Amino acid sequence: MDDALKRDVRIFQDLSTLSRAAAEESMQLAAARANAAGRCTIVLSGGHTPRAMYQLWAEDYRERMPWAKMHLFWGDERYVSPGDSHSNYRMVREALLEHVPVPPENVHPMPTQFKDPEEAARAYEATLRTAFPGAWPEFDLVFLGMGPEGHTASLFPHSSALNVKDRWVVAVRAPAEPPQRLTLTLQALNHARNVMFVVCGAEKRDVLHHAWQAIGEGSPEWPVSMVRPNGHVTWFVDRAAAGSS
Repeated sequence: MDDALKRDVRIFQDLSTLSRAAAEESMQLAAARANAAGRCTIVLSGGHTPRAMYQLWAEDYRERMPWAKMHLFWGDERYVSPGDSHSNYRMVREALLEHVPVPPENVHPMPTQFKDPEEAARAYEATLRTAFPGAWPEFDLVFLGMGPEGHTASLFPHSSALNVKDRWVVAVRAPAEPPQRLTLTLQALNHARNVMFVVCGAEKRDVLHHAWQAIGEGSPEWPVSMVRPNGHVTWFVDRAAAGSS
């Protein structure tokens, strides 16, 4: 792994300590960015690991986050209704949104009501282009996880979506359930100011180390290795995934 990328890998005993560290650092980043720019744009991740951090935001950090100046986006979404148990939006709503005073107009979930998922992808890209008038979105903070085969967001190994250079959002079919999904593209992710990876579990250890070895050049076999943003990258990893005793 490239030394410049490896130097901000942080290893924690377990999910609880990892989540608290990520919550604290993201709170400080959000507050600083909201103060400097008048807003903070954050891309949320689905899955079990970030849920614990969102719950901390809603509880221990409720009075410290700059909710009124935060804009929340999603990195990917399963193409299901917002109330479906597979919905990333539903998870975030239950863990976070129902408990904090973020303005509803600042919450930007991926749409899943269109008959054609590709139409939904273009609609979300239009939403992003309204929020980010530049050539690419420059999110202040992107949260990403890593699947047991090396996927991140809904960018799976060897997916044709990994080669998309001119879109911010695409519809994809994933080798997972449910298969139909929307995802930000690598180009959109790679213009972020900050990316925080959160990775937990012994089942991810081998893939994580393969991905780290591939980061220097990036490999479609390990899509997570192809996330190489212009800004800062921090890895929050538990001991089980890192292979530390």
